[in-house]
Amino acid sequence: MTAPAPDGAGYDTVVGLEVHVQLTTHSKIFSGSSPAFGSQPNASIDPVCLGLPGTLPVLNRAAVEAAVRLGLAAGCRINRRSRFARKHYFYPDLPKGFQISQYEEPLCEGGVIPFRVRGDARSVRLVRIHLEEDAGKSLHVSAGAGPAGASHVDYNRAGVPLCEIVSEPDLRSADEAAELMRAIRTLVRALSVCDGNMEEGSLRCDANVSVRSRGVATLGTKTELKNLNSFKNVRDAVAYEARRQAARLDRGLRVAQETRLWDPARGVTAAMRSKEDAHDYRYFPEPDLPPLALDDTWIQAVRAALPELPEARFARYTTVLSLPAEDADVLTADSETAAYFDAALSSAPAASPKRIANWVINEVLPRVDHAGRLASDDVPVPAAALGELVALIDSGALSGKLGKDVFGRMWSDQRSAREVIASGVAVELSDVGAVEQVCRRVVASHPDEAARFRAGEQKLRGFFVGAVMKETGGKANPKVVSEILSRVLA
Repeated sequence: MTAPAPDGAGYDTVVGLEVHVQLTTHSKIFSGSSPAFGSQPNASIDPVCLGLPGTLPVLNRAAVEAAVRLGLAAGCRINRRSRFARKHYFYPDLPKGFQISQYEEPLCEGGVIPFRVRGDARSVRLVRIHLEEDAGKSLHVSAGAGPAGASHVDYNRAGVPLCEIVSEPDLRSADEAAELMRAIRTLVRALSVCDGNMEEGSLRCDANVSVRSRGVATLGTKTELKNLNSFKNVRDAVAYEARRQAARLDRGLRVAQETRLWDPARGVTAAMRSKEDAHDYRYFPEPDLPPLALDDTWIQAVRAALPELPEARFARYTTVLSLPAEDADVLTADSETAAYFDAALSSAPAASPKRIANWVINEVLPRVDHAGRLASDDVPVPAAALGELVALIDSGALSGKLGKDVFGRMWSDQRSAREVIASGVAVELSDVGAVEQVCRRVVASHPDEAARFRAGEQKLRGFFVGAVMKETGGKANPKVVSEILSRVLA
């Protein structure tokens, strides 16, 4: 859903995202407690992340490496010297009264993230990618679940390592904002730096939204939409906010610079607080951490270990393998799905890439319960076994219809295609004499079509093959059927 009202009223929508990526490390960014999601409230805490007197932060090397991987993948400049700063604000979920972040000297600057909207290639420039610690989480008690108006604080998330990706205001619609988030999730999963579970908060964003009269270069007053944690929420919240701002301008009212929350139940944004500027946070260098210094040798080693990136994989699928862009989009949406497809293809090099893609998209993915994400533990049919099945079908040894029956048995019984066929569960009609009888019966019952075929209308061969396959319940080998029909129709 785009922002139709602003566009129709002569306004352009301008959006920039601040995406928070929780890094998948074994410990928090400055302390040793676990960052894992799902612990009992306030179970994964320690004196450092609580900011108790006398504690000192120690930087997590794995978090730095994950941030550098992300920066390199996005084409950022990796600063050999960066440093942390204290960002001050006073909320109950921030136990120290400040957040350790990066400000004037971030780890990564510049860069570009490509994405697509309905097949059209787009890209967004990045301002920076920097490291910081996450805050805790405030839990507000709903009616009937405790004292009215009560709130609780869970500090498990405090100190979890974050990368913040800050984009330029290059986005021009709600669709673009949602698709950029989708591309970022695909990228961080491919890099194994974040699990991308938006429903758990490990990937979320703040959207800075403004509108301006069409043709005007000056940016309008922006509002910040906080903590959007699904593609739908990003799309709907940005679209609504753009319409809201345009409506205010049409009535001669100003747009206030403020932070707003998205209410998905009501489909509206609501004011939360006035929007802070950088000076309100009173940034100053973190005195307990020295500057972060990286050497070229280490950065090049991280670069050499990068996997094939989603955009490079998409290009390979659409050019080298000649897959449609729609198929390549599905296969590259998750690195495990792409790896499964590649393994199936390499196990059956003579098989059609398009046919294997169809099997992965239409038969494998619908059977896994991860919203299109394929995890190896969920797949009882290994990629090599799928490649063997497709090769049997491509060679004509097995019909496509019977192949689906065989695949179903492969999935439920965890056996190979040849084992399923040998068991007799799926039996193909291979008696040439029996197949020939069916062919002659079909030709005899369609004399007009047979005459037209003999007169040169060769496209009718498919009609006769289909009729035979229908009469045999799909159990006849299509290659055998075609050979017999050539004799019968001669």
